[in-house]
Amino acid sequence: MAATAQPTTDDVRARLAAVDDPELDESIVDLEYVHDLTIDGSEVLVTLVLPTAWCSPAFAWMMATGARDELEGLPTVTTATITLDDHMHAREINRGVNERLAFETVFEDAEDDIEAVRRTLAEKARVSRQYRAVDVLLDAGLDADQVVALTRADIDFEDETDEALVYLADDAFAVCVPADPLADHLEKAAETGLVREPTDRLFATVEADPIAADDLAHEQRRARLTGATISGQGTICEGLDRARKLKRD
Repeated sequence: MAATAQPTTDDVRARLAAVDDPELDESIVDLEYVHDLTIDGSEVLVTLVLPTAWCSPAFAWMMATGARDELEGLPTVTTATITLDDHMHAREINRGVNERLAFETVFEDAEDDIEAVRRTLAEKARVSRQYRAVDVLLDAGLDADQVVALTRADIDFEDETDEALVYLADDAFAVCVPADPLADHLEKAAETGLVREPTDRLFATVEADPIAADDLAHEQRRARLTGATISGQGTICEGLDRARKLKRD
């Protein structure tokens, strides 16, 4: 009898890398939240440890369900069990996530709908990523009128390179720019519904409205502040995480 296929550690970690801390907009793998990982045939068990025991239950829920769903998207995984360790709401979250309950069922007193929280955080991440994408375009010599007029169809990511081509003047010529900031922005812009069609504008205000060329500098200042908030929170979490790991050791 042929052996049953099972996922590799690389497969599992690649899927987990696609799950972000929704507040910090950074992978839970890069943030070292994955404390333990066990593969038993087609079953995967993952233990997550967050920077503090009092991290928002909504944020912890998003990461735990995200990890579960990403892993169960692998054809070689039948069940993913996620354990949140050393968290004040670990019992409730572990039960809810692994029994496939709704967040509102587990946390009946929660003031905010989990999807509303998810959308708010995704929009903040989108704005922060937009700042970096616009910045590389301005550094490449594009002016405000050109930047705000760009659509998805104007961007072409070069295969096997770290560069993208930005077509201008009705495709009369193209400017080469670093690909990562644009790719990161487009990923979140698609997730939030801002960019779905080739003709959709790449960039929008914090409120998701079109940007006028004269307002681009103002929107960049707003976006920079959003990014600074995320970065500042990340620095705090990094310090708390480092202290927690020292204590655990």
